Amino acid sequence: MTVRGVLVVGSSSPIGEAIAQWFADDGAQVAGVSAEAHEHNAFVQTLTADASVPEQAQAAVDTAVARLGALDVVVLAAARMPVANAAATTDGDWRDAIGSTLDSAFFISRAALPYLPPGSAIVAVTSTNATLAAPGLPAYAAAKAGVEGLVRQLALEYGPKGVRVNAVAPAIVGHAGLPGVTEGYPLRRTCGEGDVANAVGFMASSRAGFITGVTLPVDGGLSISSPAAWARPDLRARWLPD
Repeated sequence: MTVRGVLVVGSSSPIGEAIAQWFADDGAQVAGVSAEAHEHNAFVQTLTADASVPEQAQAAVDTAVARLGALDVVVLAAARMPVANAAATTDGDWRDAIGSTLDSAFFISRAALPYLPPGSAIVAVTSTNATLAAPGLPAYAAAKAGVEGLVRQLALEYGPKGVRVNAVAPAIVGHAGLPGVTEGYPLRRTCGEGDVANAVGFMASSRAGFITGVTLPVDGGLSISSPAAWARPDLRARWLPD
């Protein structure tokens, strides 16, 4: 069996670390890129680079290919989430969110595409906030929505070369203990880092070999439910288990 080379960008975050570990456990050779120095286990090689800077993104990809010997999967999981309404969002907040999330996704993808063979995959981690608005996240939502647009564009342009490009969109990750936080989820729990890693692993695998240009919600059904379904007691009573 051919060992896959996998590059995970944003590998120092809990989600990125879980994804890197998932691929390592699956037998892949994994390189993780993070803006700050970060130690993974022995199965994940660590590169420090600011992927929002084109030259650093290119150098990180070149180094990863040299170390791994091949590049078959690229995971785009870097992000920053400043919390402020639009009026209070500073120039720095905006640039930080767009740079770390959207710019890094583009610059890494641009650098990686010449290396990717037929049958390879790019998987971006976006968010339900790309399509479902929440207070205080204009920069983050715009950045994640931009990544989803980039996914569709790359899928269209590089599909003829056999490269698939998709996204997975988790809702709130963790926070299961917060009062009332799970009530809007039909599965009655929030997303875990492992749920995201499993979805990324599937989208990067041959089992998803005819799927490209889409965003897979990993949200426990949050995005399919009307707020009224859980906010109104009379409606909520209809679908809660006895």
